[in-house]
Amino acid sequence: MNKRHSRRNPGRHSTPAAIAGLPVAKNDEAVIDIIGMNHDGEGVGRAEGYTLFVAGALPGEKVRVKVLKTKKQYGYAKLLDIVQASPDRIAAPCPIYDQCGGCQLQHMDYAAQLAWKRQLVVDNLTRIGKLQVLGEPELRGPQAADGAEGAGAAAPASIAAGGAAQQGIQVHATLGMNEPWRYRNKAQVPIGVTEGGLVGGFYARGSHRIIDMETCLIQHEHNDEVVARVKAIGRKLGITAYDEETGQGQLRHVVVKVAFRTGEMMIVLVTNGDKIPHVDEWVSEIREQLPSVVSICQNVNTKQTNVIFGDVTRVLWGSEVIYDYIGDVKFAISARSFYQVNPAQTEVLYGKTVEYAQLTGKETVIDAYCGIGTISLFMAQHAGKVYGVEIVPEAIEDAGRNAELNGMSNVTFEVGASEDVIPAWKEQGIEADVIVVDPPRKGCDPKLLETILEMKPERVVYVSCNPSTLARDLRVLEDGGYKTVEVTPVDMFPHTVHVESVAWLVKDCL
Repeated sequence: MNKRHSRRNPGRHSTPAAIAGLPVAKNDEAVIDIIGMNHDGEGVGRAEGYTLFVAGALPGEKVRVKVLKTKKQYGYAKLLDIVQASPDRIAAPCPIYDQCGGCQLQHMDYAAQLAWKRQLVVDNLTRIGKLQVLGEPELRGPQAADGAEGAGAAAPASIAAGGAAQQGIQVHATLGMNEPWRYRNKAQVPIGVTEGGLVGGFYARGSHRIIDMETCLIQHEHNDEVVARVKAIGRKLGITAYDEETGQGQLRHVVVKVAFRTGEMMIVLVTNGDKIPHVDEWVSEIREQLPSVVSICQNVNTKQTNVIFGDVTRVLWGSEVIYDYIGDVKFAISARSFYQVNPAQTEVLYGKTVEYAQLTGKETVIDAYCGIGTISLFMAQHAGKVYGVEIVPEAIEDAGRNAELNGMSNVTFEVGASEDVIPAWKEQGIEADVIVVDPPRKGCDPKLLETILEMKPERVVYVSCNPSTLARDLRVLEDGGYKTVEVTPVDMFPHTVHVESVAWLVKDCL
């Protein structure tokens, strides 16, 4: 264990650290080994056995740090120098990476990011879910992505091998991207003001201070162009930016959506009030400078909140929606529609979901948390009947429109909480062969898990954006008579700490 090398201010008393029994105190410097990385992407090190989290440090590195904050069990430190670098360390290509909070892993080689994300899933399954995981994964890195695992793929190999009987879960290598840049189809840019005028970018890490940005390497190039032009037009017209502290100012956010397949673009101006000064000039300038834009909308949000959208949305010019495709399925995307931000990897994610559902064309599928029907419509291409349920009425309206748009008559959508609607369906005689869940980060409602156990489908496919709640919910389903056979992590958000996973469960007949 490395001994720390302290440089303390001459007049500072060290008593607080001594009373707490900690080996380091605030402002101390130490040389430590980084032994891991937490779910926020911070390096985890030890100073004489005491845990320090260090942003920017990678596993396997020896670093010099300055202690910023101490708690009883752990503390936070700032990276000062890298004494010995990890072979996985690379130079972050983004010029504002150290300031912006949008990405956390650009300083890590992409193959290492994929391996870490798999390990993050494994650690959660074993520590939180108390589940047994098999050994190293088969190699299925970036080369397996970008649609290679599309809808209707062959059944998992472990099915043929009697997967349900294996002792432990097969967690596959993370499915990554061949080109893990410029993948986002939506930009939500907060607007602020400096002495130089209107600025827009992303919040600095851990703050609400806006870093002005002209280029974001994970955004589609057209999003960059639109945001830059809209800011320039706003400055020219004297538009004021919203001030969080005073509640004054006009423009809060600029939201840009681009459809990768069709090229159509939408701009949403989120304003602090109904009226937009010089709105006709603004719309005219946008139309003239950005011919790909087919929809310009306004959303009104007068609440003092960090939630982006308010309740009122209106079309200022053009179409109410733009259209895009995931695989062969066409979607209408409105200003407030939830739509996956990485279309290439969404096709990979949904392809894996269909694969795990093992559809032959006869099955009845229930899609809980169906949103605007993305997974439901993917399933409907391969199932006999699909039922989707979602608590947000607007999303269900969008889902119905999307079903009509694709001529899919074997899909039924209903508004409500899954744990209420699904039992009602069962009373009507609807039995599910497969239940698919794609919950928010907080995971499934406990009542929904109870409903699944009562419904007893042959298979459950769990799409997760949070490994910890996935592990918690899999434990409940396993205790209720299901066996988790496989989990495949999918890298929907390269260079960030986020990872999606698809888990395949079957009724345990043993």
